[in-house]
Amino acid sequence: MNSEWSIQQIAKLAGTTSRTLRHYGELGLLAPSRIGSNGYRYYDERALVRLQRILLLRDLGLGLPQIADILERATSEAHALAGHLAWLREEQTRLARQIASVESTIAAVEGGERLMAENMFDGFDHTRYKEEVEQRWGEKAYADSDRWWRSMSADEKAAWQRRVSDLSRDWIAAAERGIDPAGDEAQQLAERHVAWLTGVAGTPASIADGDVKGYVTGLGDMYVADPRFGANYGGTAGAEFVRDALRAYADTHL
Repeated sequence: MNSEWSIQQIAKLAGTTSRTLRHYGELGLLAPSRIGSNGYRYYDERALVRLQRILLLRDLGLGLPQIADILERATSEAHALAGHLAWLREEQTRLARQIASVESTIAAVEGGERLMAENMFDGFDHTRYKEEVEQRWGEKAYADSDRWWRSMSADEKAAWQRRVSDLSRDWIAAAERGIDPAGDEAQQLAERHVAWLTGVAGTPASIADGDVKGYVTGLGDMYVADPRFGANYGGTAGAEFVRDALRAYADTHL
């Protein structure tokens, strides 16, 4: 059994390129375990585990500087991978529920059957952020937002989901076109975003004397720091664009 692999072997196994692996090495993310007399790079099992972590974090939308920071933290590889695995399993379960929900809707629409509204939003569960909301903004904030969500009809929830989806789509499109986050178009998106936030009960943005500016800019930072949120905006680069646009809007209007 191999105890080390050449850079070409690793690139093929990981579905990447030797050039990418060398780039990771130049950045200090993935050093080869040894360099042969012929100048070839070789990687041992520990390097393979580190590469797996790098690729997982890339899939979550993190940029290379953020990945470097995470890899520098004093934690065992097994513990870090256990955290990745727990998140992946949570996402797997959520996506499986969403797939089943959408498949059920398609079957009902194509078959002319009555839609089961109570089943249409399975997997779109806002409660998965319960602990984080309570830690950041208190139990009352979560209780108020949960009560607000549960009070809506199926049609109202569907409209809200469409609003969120449309906003995410428009943010991604704007970021991909490389427009100025402080420009008119991006600022109109930021205005829509803030209007959406102020409509969610229980958040600081919905309270008359709440710190709306701090809440909006804080969320922008969180979009970049947390890949689960950044994924809504096309990954790290898109999240950074949203953050910058929200910050510019907050400085001018909040």
